[in-house]
Amino acid sequence: MRTIFLLLVSNIFMTIAWYGHLKHKGLSLWKAILIAWGIAFFEYCLMVPANRIGYTSGFSGFQLKMTQEVITLVVFAVFAVVYLKEPLRWNYLVSFAFLMGAVYFMFRK
Repeated sequence: MRTIFLLLVSNIFMTIAWYGHLKHKGLSLWKAILIAWGIAFFEYCLMVPANRIGYTSGFSGFQLKMTQEVITLVVFAVFAVVYLKEPLRWNYLVSFAFLMGAVYFMFRK
């Protein structure tokens, strides 16, 4: 559970770093890059331990990556709807369902 929690929080930082500037069109690109780097520092401080803890506690590298991608998409979907005010369309939900199927098969023995 620590791995999942750390992945979740690190992905919140990552999403803010990568996409938070999109609503601030007047912000110069170099400032957006520096701010994103500052925020991404905290993402790395959480992502690296999440992967280390997960790998040493039984996740494979493939499982860690797939788990991280699904968490990323869930975090981004919430961010896009709440912060960017973008609609969550039906085809996005179908795409997410297929990814969840991929996760299911990834964890099968």
